[in-house]
Amino acid sequence: MNHSLFSVYGIEVEYMIIDKDSFDVLPITDKLIYQVANEYLNEIEQGEIAWSNELALHVIELKTNGPAKTLKGLPELFLKNLTNIQKILDEMNAKLLPGAMHPWMDPYKETKLWLHDSKEIYDTYDRIFNCQGHGWSNLQSMHINLPFADDREFKLLHSAIRTILPILPAMSASSPIVDGEITGLMDTRLEVYRRNAERIPSITGLIVPEAVSSEQEYQDVILKPMYKDIAKYDPEKILQEEWLNSRGAIARFDRNAIEIRVLDTQETPAVDLALATVTTKVIKKLTEGKWSSNHEQNKLETAKLADILMATIKDAEYAVISDKAFLNLFRFPEKKCNAKELWYYLFENIMFDDESYESSQDIISSILKQGPLARRMLNSVGKNVKQTHLKEMCQALSSSLIKGEMYHGF
Repeated sequence: MNHSLFSVYGIEVEYMIIDKDSFDVLPITDKLIYQVANEYLNEIEQGEIAWSNELALHVIELKTNGPAKTLKGLPELFLKNLTNIQKILDEMNAKLLPGAMHPWMDPYKETKLWLHDSKEIYDTYDRIFNCQGHGWSNLQSMHINLPFADDREFKLLHSAIRTILPILPAMSASSPIVDGEITGLMDTRLEVYRRNAERIPSITGLIVPEAVSSEQEYQDVILKPMYKDIAKYDPEKILQEEWLNSRGAIARFDRNAIEIRVLDTQETPAVDLALATVTTKVIKKLTEGKWSSNHEQNKLETAKLADILMATIKDAEYAVISDKAFLNLFRFPEKKCNAKELWYYLFENIMFDDESYESSQDIISSILKQGPLARRMLNSVGKNVKQTHLKEMCQALSSSLIKGEMYHGF
């Protein structure tokens, strides 16, 4: 069954498993799932939420078990499942850690890949790209899946998503520390992510997807070139599926949805879902032509959108946006602003839209005032990063996750 625009939602969030004492990553996701299912499975259903494995053995993903009719109530469902997972991990001397990247993991020494079902897929990825780096094994994100019923809705949704995508890291960045050091980027996850398939550039493109107007054009412009480029490395066509596409938003025609992948995992589900809510609200307004038409949105060059994305990857909410054509897509009244100012403008345009948005307003207001999680993380560790400070930060983040509280970094 095809779902119409904004009639259902799919949310996926990835978390790290770490040792309770050392706080190092702990590759035991398979053992966690075995404790529940009594067998090694890729996915187990827990009512309205499912738990599943990822490429790295220290990462577990929680996701809506099928399309959800509303985003309301999802923070509580996710949190309940995280609490259940933590109870099991307590017996393994382990705990969950939110955030997009482990702050000191050495992926070349500590990476362990999933060993069970779908191993052939992971082994093929590893053979072609070497999955030992940060861009494969040390990155956690929140994905939003939005449906479309036909080509007309696909065109509207895709152009709206590529319009908003460059400024999403301004709100969601949570990866400023890697290898025990401040990287100088607020969203280091996206930086390593965009480089993880450099051997075959067509797989990630410029992260911002190209402008297309139909499924056939998407196949011709994005998918077919990618399959052609990887063919000599993948003669058995193990990876030549829609999910090979690593852009920041990918079309899944197998389920008639677009999956947005640029949002870093936050400190607790309430924050992830608040960001999902504000993101979908803006996308909905764009599909409705509130600020600009579909034609206007698709006219903006992908490279220019990618430049804005690179700016928010580096500076998050303080990224300067001076592209007049981009700002005009939102009818922003000034010729230049930073991403924070643009988000304030968008927030004010949608905040009183309906009561389903009410529970997210305080969280979004706090992010706009205090900055994204990356900013708060940096405030907590100071300029001279020490291992003790990083452990204190991880302890606080882990506590925020299970308590369902925002992390303020003070």
